[in-house]
Amino acid sequence: MARCLIIGANGFLGSHLLDELVRRGHEVTAFDRFSASQPFYTAENVVAVVGDFLNHADVARALVGQELVFHFVSTTTPMSAENDPTLDVRTNVASSIDLFGLCVEAGVRKVYFASTGGAIYGDQAGAPLTELALAQPVSPYAIGKLTIERYLHYFERKYGLQSVALRISNPYGPRQGANKVQGVIPIFLRRVHQGLPLIIFGDGSMVRDYLYVTDAARMVADTVGLDAAHSLYNVGSGVGTSIAQLVETIREVTGRSPELEYAPVPQTFVDHAVLDVSRFEQEFGVGDPVSLRAGIDLTWQAILKEQL
Repeated sequence: MARCLIIGANGFLGSHLLDELVRRGHEVTAFDRFSASQPFYTAENVVAVVGDFLNHADVARALVGQELVFHFVSTTTPMSAENDPTLDVRTNVASSIDLFGLCVEAGVRKVYFASTGGAIYGDQAGAPLTELALAQPVSPYAIGKLTIERYLHYFERKYGLQSVALRISNPYGPRQGANKVQGVIPIFLRRVHQGLPLIIFGDGSMVRDYLYVTDAARMVADTVGLDAAHSLYNVGSGVGTSIAQLVETIREVTGRSPELEYAPVPQTFVDHAVLDVSRFEQEFGVGDPVSLRAGIDLTWQAILKEQL
């Protein structure tokens, strides 16, 4: 078992990862601003460190005595990075470089980075994409993620800081907050609940790889404590689903038929993003993933409970 620090531990992905790591017996420290009144994670016996990822001293304090660090925080969304690319560079990229330097100073053994699998490969239609496919990001958000991956390579080569970049597809599920502008499934479900139309970019043929959040947490946790053969893994379902198929499943689960409104596709959206996860499965095994329909139902039930 390892001493683990999760940066962004009270976020959507971070909180689910925290619950999974604690369940497996790891000693976990949660680093976050904790702006919500209550932690989103449910695990007990967690050391909570209140701090800001952009504050050098806060991060250094949290790193003391840690073996493994999970970089699961982002200061931008795809939309905010699009609106101000320099913000992503000044906050996400620069602070990640600071983090890796502090990890070297603190004697951290390995860093796990939540990268993006949904946008980093760019427009490459066809079969699911392996880790050997050329990364061709076309959005500032994905460019930033790839830049951070490259800095991890630099810190490993120069300082021996081990790292694993996890290119996570399109995670969805409970705790993906109501005020978020990222995550089409919870956004659609909340609009259905509110009786609002669903805004569809393009004609509904856009394809994504949707991964239920507990499956994402399980897959990340499966890599912990093992001598991974690679420093990069796709983390996804390996199954492509179009927006039209997604809407139909939402209708079946909710029993409601929302109105649909169509809008132009943003220029930096990719049309097709599905990950090949065979490298991961060959090395760490195949789990028992939550089906898309079951995951949407679980998310819908969580949204209904929020509204009570």
